Amino acid sequence: MDIAILSVSLNVHSTRRILEEAQNAGHYVELIDHTRCSVKLGDGKPQIFLDEENVIDEFDAIIPRIGAKVTRHGAAIVKQFEMNNVFSTARSLGITRARNKVRTLQIMSRKGIPIPETVFSINPDNIEEQIKLLGGPPVIIKLQEGTHGMGVILAETKKSAKSIIDTLYKMDTSILLQRYISEANGEDIRIIVVGNKVVASMKRTSDLDDFRSNVHRGADTTAIKPTAKEQFIALNATKYLGLGVAGVDLMRSKKGPVLLEVNASPGLQGIEAATGVNVAKHIIDFVEKNALRRRK
Repeated sequence: MDIAILSVSLNVHSTRRILEEAQNAGHYVELIDHTRCSVKLGDGKPQIFLDEENVIDEFDAIIPRIGAKVTRHGAAIVKQFEMNNVFSTARSLGITRARNKVRTLQIMSRKGIPIPETVFSINPDNIEEQIKLLGGPPVIIKLQEGTHGMGVILAETKKSAKSIIDTLYKMDTSILLQRYISEANGEDIRIIVVGNKVVASMKRTSDLDDFRSNVHRGADTTAIKPTAKEQFIALNATKYLGLGVAGVDLMRSKKGPVLLEVNASPGLQGIEAATGVNVAKHIIDFVEKNALRRRK
């Protein structure tokens, strides 16, 4: 098959791994920098130009690896491929939904997936009431579109929470507040879903100086076998967002596992190193199965 990976650079480890596995399977693979693509509308068939070349007819499948800063444009490029019946490992709508934490949590809440108690608002005049809705401090303050643990703040007192929230509101920054789950002890779980299967899972433990358990922030990782409930949450969260490949983050609370967020372009370096699972090959197997069916 001819496969396009939508990514800005081969210097990204996960992009490079997926390309390697696709080539190992005998496919033609091309890196398409979606930030350099232009869409032409209004002339019949969908068109996508990379510089001066129309690339929309060249591929049987695409694997989007869309960065946070260009989510809207990247999703629009994916949508054009979808309109031309090209298989994608992530629907354009799923990419935009997953990028926005509030939208993800709204969908999960409606579908009955357990999530942390969450409040979001744009009203700077009732910050104290918002904190009370979560049982008081400490609270977690999150940017609605942050990644890799950036834009996640632990406010341990009411005074610090009010100060941080007020500042972010005045900067017109979209945020959400969540109850701090102290019993998690700085640990969370990353589950990789490919198709309708859980293919790899790891526990991430934060550094002593940081409550955030992201691999990009030096968290320790350990391979685990998720519980049946955790697998159920991960599989259904991925399905509800319309993603074929996803990294689902969970936290273990007193009431059971709760979903934190879903990543439409999960990193592979940490999970492959911790588990020894060839996640990139699972992704290529998924593409082969579904793109060939689409082509037929």
